[in-house]
Amino acid sequence: MTQEMKPPLPPFTLETAKKKVQAAEDAWNSRDPERVSLAYTPDSEWRNRDEFFVGRDAIREFLTRKWQKELDYRLMKELWAFTGNKISVRFEYEWHDAAGQWFRTHGNEHWEFADNGLMRRRDMSANDVRIDESERRYFAPEEAGAAR
Repeated sequence: MTQEMKPPLPPFTLETAKKKVQAAEDAWNSRDPERVSLAYTPDSEWRNRDEFFVGRDAIREFLTRKWQKELDYRLMKELWAFTGNKISVRFEYEWHDAAGQWFRTHGNEHWEFADNGLMRRRDMSANDVRIDESERRYFAPEEAGAAR
């Protein structure tokens, strides 16, 4: 079996770290649990707020559950720091619940990568803030023109 590769590969430069962050933002904004899970090692370790789990199956299950609750999810990631095989980002994303209440989630993630460019560890902390729909900052391309 050919080893999976997910360029850019560590060690990261400013340019490759920014590319890795943009690729992650694009994948997460697809809201496709399968697509997102393929960026992680089969035994990737995650902490997402107060949940701890391991592996792609658990990642897909978590993301499926997440996007059933967090409707019309739209994310922005920004490179915070990098070194060797590690990248830290700050992020914000917006979503609404089934009742129509909008939220902005602010947080930080710390990522550690295997030599093949797959993420082997993700450590995430975040807080949710209620917002009015009129306060939204992030829009999918198809809604950006209508919202502005």
